[in-house]
Amino acid sequence: MEEGSSKKKNLLVPEPALRRMPCYLAYLKLEHRKGSKYVSSTLIARDNGVDPTQVTKDLSYTGITGKTRVGYEVEPLIDALEGFLGFTVMDDAYLFGAGSLGTALLHDHGLIQYGLKIKTAFDVDPAVIGKEIGGVSIHHVDSFIAENNKDIKIGILTVPAENAQAVAAMMIENGIRAIWNFTPVRISVPENVVVQNTSLYAHLAVMFNRLHSVLGE
Repeated sequence: MEEGSSKKKNLLVPEPALRRMPCYLAYLKLEHRKGSKYVSSTLIARDNGVDPTQVTKDLSYTGITGKTRVGYEVEPLIDALEGFLGFTVMDDAYLFGAGSLGTALLHDHGLIQYGLKIKTAFDVDPAVIGKEIGGVSIHHVDSFIAENNKDIKIGILTVPAENAQAVAAMMIENGIRAIWNFTPVRISVPENVVVQNTSLYAHLAVMFNRLHSVLGE
């Protein structure tokens, strides 16, 4: 068989595999728009810079297997990946920090396509409190504490770096259990809180380093 065997969805999937899956999904959606009905792990690997056996192993976590000499059926695999990654179920989130980066995220309606909806944003700047950006209203952070809404468990952290740890602690104290951290600071959290760090500056540093290596500077 060209493609690997399936595994149960509830197994803990390695983080590198989870990071590759959205790339596979984007690729498959492009192939679907081109009219492709099937695609092999070899083609997915070639166009994503991954080894074919790695693609097979990664996709096996979804429970989908391919057909010999044919590969994966594109549309069912798209559905399987979206479901596996949680993109088909809408999760609400709060955003903390309505500065330039926070504002950009509020304008990014593409997040909804991946199952994340920002319900409310919080800040301490009087210049932005009371405004609405991208259809999301901005409130003073004190109102988050006062509401004590335990239903929303996800918080997006886009505050200045010097405030990151204090705001994260406040978020956790008031019910947030998963933090998407866009600050360059690595925040400390209890073991029962999930943190996903997304540093634009770290990726920028990698790009600069590789560019200078290519240019021989």
